[in-house]
Amino acid sequence: MAKFTLEEHRRVGPVLVVGLTGRLVMGDGDEKLDAALQVLINRGERALLLDCADVSAIDSQGIRALVRNTVSLHNRGGHLKLLRLTPRVRTVLEVTRLLSVIEAFEDEDAALRSF
Repeated sequence: MAKFTLEEHRRVGPVLVVGLTGRLVMGDGDEKLDAALQVLINRGERALLLDCADVSAIDSQGIRALVRNTVSLHNRGGHLKLLRLTPRVRTVLEVTRLLSVIEAFEDEDAALRSF
């Protein structure tokens, strides 16, 4: 079971691309993701693209972290979007209807253009 980590960030124009790895679940990745995104938002980031290609699982606490930070960014005039969801994570986000609130992309160029 891989521990959750945030990979290196890279800037593409105004967008900060953040790589995520591991399980976005209670007791592992949910708090780490929430804290890291809050730091980025508080320092002024307004366009975040989370690359989820290496996220193997998500639960209700991981969803809570995504929703909380999406709302926080929206309230500050920003956007959080998702990139390269794994089939397992995509299914959870579809069932919970979160993909109707947070945009998700398979193609990075398309995601970057959407900002």
